[in-house]
Amino acid sequence: MIQIRNLTKYYGKGESRFKALDDVSVCIKDGEFIVILGASGSGKSTFLNVISGLETMDSGSVSYDEKRLEKMNEKELTRFRRDNTAYIFQQYYLLPHLTVEKNIKMGADLDHNRDFFPAMEAVGLADKRKKFPSELSGGEQQRVAIARALAKNPKVLFLDEPTGALDENTGRLVLDYIIKLQAKQSFTMIMVTHNANIAETADRIIRMNSGKIVGITENTEKKTAYEIGW
Repeated sequence: MIQIRNLTKYYGKGESRFKALDDVSVCIKDGEFIVILGASGSGKSTFLNVISGLETMDSGSVSYDEKRLEKMNEKELTRFRRDNTAYIFQQYYLLPHLTVEKNIKMGADLDHNRDFFPAMEAVGLADKRKKFPSELSGGEQQRVAIARALAKNPKVLFLDEPTGALDENTGRLVLDYIIKLQAKQSFTMIMVTHNANIAETADRIIRMNSGKIVGITENTEKKTAYEIGW
């Protein structure tokens, strides 16, 4: 369980200082699929970064069972992220000198996972395993980043617009694979997206505005990646 209490985060200094997160509290259960919706500047990506341990908070607490992020130093945070989480960013962050296969293997190695080929195959890259990032389209590079994160077998998977660079067919394929893998392995999944249709596949939807949670709704009947609009 992830318990978030009174989370506050500021950016800037002096007159330009503003509150990106404003006293945010919510509980996320183990194995839940959460989608976070909100306009640009609503605080949703900052929220994702803070609860994943990528950014520090100014006040409040984030607890993973008994482990509290705000009590950890940088070395402890790095170890915690390595052992527990994976993150799919809007940017791809691939190593340009490594092939598709070796970029994905990097994620797998963090969990001593030798069987990472299914992740590569599921995102449609088996035939491009020896290609380098410079030889791929933007959508293909995003799929490498997704496979790399999934090959790590995380306890909690954070996703920031994971289908934003993908065409509809590939986006549905990748989303379908992520959702099915999450259901099979029961990891917690927290996704930021501008595509409100994707929220129909989640267990709960958190809506944010001006750094606050303004609504939480539960899906009584979840849809598949192929049943939603795009």
